[in-house]
Amino acid sequence: MTDKDQTKVKRKGTFKSAPLPEPVNTNEPLKGDELVKVAVAALEDVKAQDIQIIDVRDKQSITDYMIIATGTSNRQINAMLDKVREEVKKNGARPLGEEGKGDSDWVLLDLDLVIVHMMTASARQFYDLERLWAGAEQSRAADAKHHSPENTHEHFTKLNKDQL
Repeated sequence: MTDKDQTKVKRKGTFKSAPLPEPVNTNEPLKGDELVKVAVAALEDVKAQDIQIIDVRDKQSITDYMIIATGTSNRQINAMLDKVREEVKKNGARPLGEEGKGDSDWVLLDLDLVIVHMMTASARQFYDLERLWAGAEQSRAADAKHHSPENTHEHFTKLNKDQL
């Protein structure tokens, strides 16, 4: 064996090790306002358009905020979803669920206190969530009159008679 061959044998190979795990954020979970800021920053990072934040705390109990953003294509909407999910996870929040992934015109990311709607312009115009949630309190109050105890429905009256 020559000297050249011996150096090849003695030399240690270079191996890439697996990446170190990211440190787990042990801080308190993000509150609604902080989660909104993280999600909006992530959406802005991937050039989402017309980002709207709707405070729905006084209108319903399933979430505190809804964020609606427009993407120019299904590919961009998927990038928006990935970026928001990645950023909230970095900050210690865990998404509860996702709906509409793939080639859908409307993708939803449920972060518990914040729900993020990412839509194409045509889907956003068609569903018009801003108008729906802006008037929710007024329409609920107007529609709730027929549910008052003084105004019972026929089918409830019949049901109550049958149970007697």
